Amino acid sequence: MTNDTPEAAEELRRLLRVMAALRDPERGCPWDREQDFDTIAPYTIEEAYEVADAIARRDWAALADELGDLLFQVVYHAQMAAEAGRFDFAAVARGITEKMIRRHPHVFGEARRENAAEQTEAWEAQKAAERAARAETGVLAGLPLALPALTRAAKLTRRAARVGFDWPDAAAVLDKLAEETEELRAELAQAERDPARLADEVGDMLFVLANLARKLELDPEACLRGANAKFERRFRAVEAALAAASRRPEEASLAEMEAHWQAAKAAERE
Repeated sequence: MTNDTPEAAEELRRLLRVMAALRDPERGCPWDREQDFDTIAPYTIEEAYEVADAIARRDWAALADELGDLLFQVVYHAQMAAEAGRFDFAAVARGITEKMIRRHPHVFGEARRENAAEQTEAWEAQKAAERAARAETGVLAGLPLALPALTRAAKLTRRAARVGFDWPDAAAVLDKLAEETEELRAELAQAERDPARLADEVGDMLFVLANLARKLELDPEACLRGANAKFERRFRAVEAALAAASRRPEEASLAEMEAHWQAAKAAERE
């Protein structure tokens, strides 16, 4: 099976025609005509997360659907750019194609890479050259502000680590986490708590945790998504246990809910 087929090309052309029709000034959809880059951007981010969710659930039928929604977002932005005379979908596709060829000389050129680590080093060097060509200077240049905060924290420190600014190992990061925890405790002990200082200390702790995930070669966003799913699963078990006794969470004591939580936790380990 391959995506490089006449059918794939025709379906993409059909999608582009649909998008143009939706944005037609006279006969298009009123909602679609009113949108701009700023109003569509949140939908683009949402669709990317829905793709990740379908993958996590291993729902391949849903993944095909979600990828279609994400592709539509790309087409939407390209259509608006074409209307403004900035660029079109062809420029988007050409740009990424040329970038991938440029970043993979071991596939499309004479150079050869012996292993994944060597390729990663070459990839990062190429990206650094591209940032320099765009006049983006500094080790941390080019990291989008719109990235999820945990992901951006990991990427910021990964960049810094490449020039030697890093903890030696995960144990050292844990020591830093303990230090930040004590600083937060000190703030909590103040008679008059300063919300700004509390936010600063909590931010420091989250930043260190993102670094810990990086040092352990884990994705901090994936770790937190897993924790969210676990909390949701166990809390629903608490609700189910209470419902079996004709009770609602707001009618139960914290001790009662904690007992059901521990039972749900134990059941997962069996």
